[in-house]
Amino acid sequence: MTSEKRGPVWYWAFYDWANSAFATTVIAGFFPIFFKQYWSEGVPATQSTLHLGLGSALASAVVLVLAPIMGAMADRGGRKKRYLLLFTLLGVLCTAGFFWTGQGEWPLAIGLFVLASIGFFGGLTFYDSLITNVSRPHDYDRVSALGYGLGYLGGGVLLAVNVAMTLKPEWFGLAGKAEAIRWSFLCVALWWLLFSLPLFLGVREPRQPDAPGWRKAAGGAVRELGRTFADIRARRAVFVFLLAYWLYIDGVHTIIRMAVDFGLSLGFADTSLITALLLVQFIGFPAAVAFGYLGAWWGTKRAIYLGLMVYAGVTAWGYFLQHEWQFYCMAAVIGLVQGGVQSLSRSYFARLIPEGKSGEFFGFYNMMGKFAAIIGPLLVGWTAALTGDARLSILSVLVLFLAGGLLLTRVQPSADPANG
Repeated sequence: MTSEKRGPVWYWAFYDWANSAFATTVIAGFFPIFFKQYWSEGVPATQSTLHLGLGSALASAVVLVLAPIMGAMADRGGRKKRYLLLFTLLGVLCTAGFFWTGQGEWPLAIGLFVLASIGFFGGLTFYDSLITNVSRPHDYDRVSALGYGLGYLGGGVLLAVNVAMTLKPEWFGLAGKAEAIRWSFLCVALWWLLFSLPLFLGVREPRQPDAPGWRKAAGGAVRELGRTFADIRARRAVFVFLLAYWLYIDGVHTIIRMAVDFGLSLGFADTSLITALLLVQFIGFPAAVAFGYLGAWWGTKRAIYLGLMVYAGVTAWGYFLQHEWQFYCMAAVIGLVQGGVQSLSRSYFARLIPEGKSGEFFGFYNMMGKFAAIIGPLLVGWTAALTGDARLSILSVLVLFLAGGLLLTRVQPSADPANG
């Protein structure tokens, strides 16, 4: 990588450091617990779970519909950074709004969560597509892995501080656990905003001199969707990869979302589960970076296969879990491959897409990721309801890794000479 590219690469990667705080502290950490215990005070537990589930599904559905349209708009107007800024500000402001949301105000809390989630997931379309602006194809693996690695590290650092605030609020001059969590949400908003600045100030995006306004861009983007989908169908490697990605990333997302719930169903302490979450974050940082080099040396697709094999093994292992120390081991192994599978999938897809259509094609890429966030949890839930066995429910995820890996064998692009 040339010296002139290193600066923009780091500026771009630091956005992962910035927004991952929302994924760890808000989505995976505090929001579900605080929503049930504080904002939904007096609401039956089953009802609050329904509210949370509907809110999460609504946010995913909005991004599912808008992602390809937004990506096409960015390509037509040359305004990826501008649209990313709008979604970032939406996420930051709504996350900060949690601080001022009072006890029992669950409608406001879930409304802010939906909007903040749209800001987070919607912005990923533009952020991911900017990888083609800051690096060249032969560097995609390492650059993508750097982003994910910094995301794991940054999200883990702030989560560790936030956990310390809740366990020892008096150390931070706070009155109690509730106030500490409220301040944690505000910390996430400030962290997200502050560490996004390098990208917005340091990454250059070539402007198109005849770029249309947003109304024309939106109208053109809608008309372009049909042609884009036809283009994807005509590019067999792209189409088959998106199907494979939909299946195996569904498994990854399901493990991320359901691991804590699975541990609770086995009777493990919540403090142990939070510790395991931190373990995944800090192991995920060097592991994601290492996977970038592994993909460049051994072949991107081979490295993805390795990650999927490990995931399949861990999922099968989950059926036999008995002790908390085994859960820690499982978390450590997941940390070794989670970021690698995600980052190499992004860089592999970047090689498959045609020049000048990164936003448009990454819109579909992120759309598949959001659709995947719906199927897996339903599979786990149905299996648990039908069998009454939490162990069988987590074992059902194995189908997604096997099916996704099998489809991936059908992807044979010429863009990745290392994988053959």
